[in-house]
Amino acid sequence: MHTSTGPPHYTATGIPAQHITAPSEWSTGLCDCRKDCSSCCLTCWCPCITFGRIAEVVDKGTTSCGVHGAIYSILCLFTGCECIYSFMYRSKLRQQYALPENPCNDCLVHCCCEWCALCQEYRELKHRGFEPSLGWQGNLARQNQGVVMPPVGQTEMKR
Repeated sequence: MHTSTGPPHYTATGIPAQHITAPSEWSTGLCDCRKDCSSCCLTCWCPCITFGRIAEVVDKGTTSCGVHGAIYSILCLFTGCECIYSFMYRSKLRQQYALPENPCNDCLVHCCCEWCALCQEYRELKHRGFEPSLGWQGNLARQNQGVVMPPVGQTEMKR
């Protein structure tokens, strides 16, 4: 029996959203990098790209992968504290999917295991139905694939 007063809510992948506060678990562990070797290699050589892709999807496309990646790179080159920026997106991802803060708080995870944290977040997005390399718009297009929209015509009425 559906007791909600409104229509059901759906995630960006078209899957009906469960209760946002429902507890969830990470799909893979922090050190399970071997479960996705391609994202592990990408993160090892170009963590700015991995981070940019994660941030764009987590922010639902409000800022592009390139902008996030550039900020990450600048922080890395000039301060060495890119983890200060990246841990905020781990927190956002955790909040969106009600994931636990383990093995410790987000800031420590990124400060101590930056690459492992980025790989885990990338895998989590893939597990949730996203392909981070497509960006937000690409994922929306993929989700809407096969949906036929009526052609948009002129809005004036004729007698």
